[in-house]
Amino acid sequence: MAFLQRFLKYITLINEQLGKIAGWVALAMVLIVTLDVIMRYLFNLTFVCVQELEWHLFGVLFLLGAGYTLAHDGHVRVDIFYQRLNKRQQAWINLIGVIVFLLPGCFLVVDTTYNFFLNSLHMQEGSPDPGGLPARYVLKFFIPFSFVMVGLQGVALGLKSLLIILGHEEEESK
Repeated sequence: MAFLQRFLKYITLINEQLGKIAGWVALAMVLIVTLDVIMRYLFNLTFVCVQELEWHLFGVLFLLGAGYTLAHDGHVRVDIFYQRLNKRQQAWINLIGVIVFLLPGCFLVVDTTYNFFLNSLHMQEGSPDPGGLPARYVLKFFIPFSFVMVGLQGVALGLKSLLIILGHEEEESK
C-alpha cells in the first residue's frame, strides 16, 4: 500500500510541476501576443516566426496543462448525477472512466503521434514558411509526451479510486 501511495504522489507531483511550467508558458504567450499586437498596429510590422511562436506556445500550454488539470479534477464533465453520488460511487465511475475511456484514448494518441514526432525529428522538420521557426519536431514531441502524462495521471486517479472502493481512503489521504 505504501508503494501505491508513493506512486500516486510522485505522478501528481510531476504533473504539478508541468502545470507550473504551463503557467509560465501562458505568461510568455501573453507577453509575446501583446508585443505582436503592438508591433502590428503601431509599427505595421509582423514576423512569421513570432506568429508561429504564439501558436506553438498555445499548443504547449494546453498539452502540458492536461495532466495538471486531471490531477485537480478540472476537466469538463456532466455532474448532474455524479455530484449526488457518495464518494465510493464516484470512485467507481472514475475507475470505469479511466479504464474504458481515458487510458485507451491516451494509448491511441501516443501510438499514433509517436511516429509523427519521430518522422519530424528524423527529417529535422521546420516551418515551411520563409522566416518561420525551425525545429517543429519540438512542438510535436509534446503531443505524445503530454498524453503519456495524462495517462499516468489517469492511472493514479484509477488507483486512488480503487483504494476508495476497497475502503483504504483514510490511508490514501495521509
